[in-house]
Amino acid sequence: MLNIPTDIPEYHRLSSKALLEFFTRMEQLKLEVNSFMLLQDGHATAQFWREPYRKDSPQLLYSLSKSFTSIAIGIAWDQGWLDLEDPVISFFPDKLPATISPNLANMTVHHLLSMNTGHQENIYAAVVSEQDWVKAFLAQEVEHEPGSHYRYSTPATYMLSAIIERVTGQNLVDFLMPRLFEPLGIPRPSWETCPMGVTAGGMGLSLTTESVAKFGLMLLQRGIFEGKRMVSERYIKLATMEQSDNRAGAKRIDSAQGYGYQFHLGRRGCYRGDGSFGQLCLVAPEEQIVIVANSSFKSMEPLQTLLNLIYEHIFDRLDEEVTPCSEAYMELQNRLSTLTPIIPANQTVPDPIPMVHPGRYHMDDNPQGLRTIGLEVHEETWELHVCYGDDRDHRVPFHFTQPMRTKQVFNKDLSLHLQEVVTYASWQDHRTIQLTMFYIETPYVVTYTLILQGKTLCFRFNINVSFNLSEYTVRGHLRKDDYLWESR
Repeated sequence: MLNIPTDIPEYHRLSSKALLEFFTRMEQLKLEVNSFMLLQDGHATAQFWREPYRKDSPQLLYSLSKSFTSIAIGIAWDQGWLDLEDPVISFFPDKLPATISPNLANMTVHHLLSMNTGHQENIYAAVVSEQDWVKAFLAQEVEHEPGSHYRYSTPATYMLSAIIERVTGQNLVDFLMPRLFEPLGIPRPSWETCPMGVTAGGMGLSLTTESVAKFGLMLLQRGIFEGKRMVSERYIKLATMEQSDNRAGAKRIDSAQGYGYQFHLGRRGCYRGDGSFGQLCLVAPEEQIVIVANSSFKSMEPLQTLLNLIYEHIFDRLDEEVTPCSEAYMELQNRLSTLTPIIPANQTVPDPIPMVHPGRYHMDDNPQGLRTIGLEVHEETWELHVCYGDDRDHRVPFHFTQPMRTKQVFNKDLSLHLQEVVTYASWQDHRTIQLTMFYIETPYVVTYTLILQGKTLCFRFNINVSFNLSEYTVRGHLRKDDYLWESR
């Protein structure tokens, strides 16, 4: 079963009517879910990919990557590469600080997995700002006895990846290819690394929605997929039972049900991996359901809203009015195929086309380091050249009546990567062009607004969600030597 089979929900205890209400409510609440798969008993009973996102496009998983790292540790444990009670310092004798505190000495693989290393504060910035993340992690003060203080920690998951590399001699992706990805029918994925080349572990993995769904099915089947065991049932049990108490200070109900080994525990026996901006793999053993979603939420609050809808309209509606009805099922399929696209609405192209001065605009000094904006005008397509003088330089082809697909270098989680982008362009008025770019391998949607004022350009940058980019405005000027030609 390389591809997940489809079926109608009524054959799996759920009515199309209930799902129609679920998706209607999701639309009413304007939840920016880009792709979604509902699996019941191993069959996809409802799924969609909003335009311009595609089924075959990998999605950046952010912290949902952690759950895959957990399973890698489980496999290594099963195969005798390590023990869960092994001290962390035992793997890195060459990277230890001059003084090893008792708390650091007592930290084990179990504590890394359960986010209970003993650190008081978030050490992410202190670790990733260094070249050697392992050395930086081991240098941090461990204020509490490991096992006594829950602190969600992406660097802790990175250390699990570094341990895999130390004990096996393989990076995390190479280790998982024959043991997890290939048996699941997943092509070799992209996974970001630290500056030393060690797989990030706690973030940076990119997989298609369907690939994550296969991972969820393997979890649901206690470590087995297509009759082949990936990881032991005993590890799955440990990973999905409470190992740390995460209730103190939690604001969302499904983030206050306990924490396992890189899995959040939820209500009614559910557990999940999730990631920033609303990436989700939810496993519900009692209901025999897996739900996967890729989203563009500005915070994690909408993820709780989505989980609430899942409980209310899917889990609570099982076995309720499940007589098959072809009309209701066809209505559901029509709804899924016509969900409101995320793309900008088409705007009328001005007639005649406004006066435009193509060329290279030299930008005023700005904190972002943007140097020039170049504008080329052709009969059918236009092209924007954005120049910072570094790896961020890119060209944006665009068309005013249809989307264009290209590849550009843009941020993922840790660094810049060449990735697919879909561009849309429209005239907002006779001097304002808006370019919208969907980096469809991530939640990022970037908007450039160009306000043309004679030989002066006002450039505005906006991004829908981001850890470190923010909107800004800068002006540029067309110099005589950079003037190309004038459209008529």
